[in-house]
Amino acid sequence: MKPAPKPAPKPAPGRPRTGARVAAVQALFQTEQSGDNIETVLDQFVRHRLGSAPGQDGFEDGRVEEADVALFARIMRGAATHAADLDQLIAAHLASGWAMNRLDPVLRAILRAAAGELRDMGGPPAKVVIKEYMDVAHGFFGGEEPRFCNGVLDALARALRAEEF
Repeated sequence: MKPAPKPAPKPAPGRPRTGARVAAVQALFQTEQSGDNIETVLDQFVRHRLGSAPGQDGFEDGRVEEADVALFARIMRGAATHAADLDQLIAAHLASGWAMNRLDPVLRAILRAAAGELRDMGGPPAKVVIKEYMDVAHGFFGGEEPRFCNGVLDALARALRAEEF
């Protein structure tokens, strides 16, 4: 039996870009599970889940206190706008016989967010994107999932940004 994902990871203080990526993974997961459109979930996160709030326990209440809201929104909108293309890219780098629907939904959200950033040529270098999402994967999972994620992201990065390798 596969272990359940760990609770959402807490980004280290002073890492708002990591916070944005953690929040994007959570929001993409919520979008898939609830069926809500991306703008609805984006609004919910910006209003209720990002930043600190008086009387709230912060991260323990599902809040991401430090998050770059602009990056969060860019990741979310990019993942929504290019969802079919991103899923095809990811699926092309899965082992034979594996389909997107076989992946854990949190792992799917991590891969979609990362693939969107890797596809965005104006973003950070591929190795930075991979490292950031590996930190996120290690925060959510304690098993083999981070290693699986690393393999897929490395293959995606080499396909999308070959000039960086």
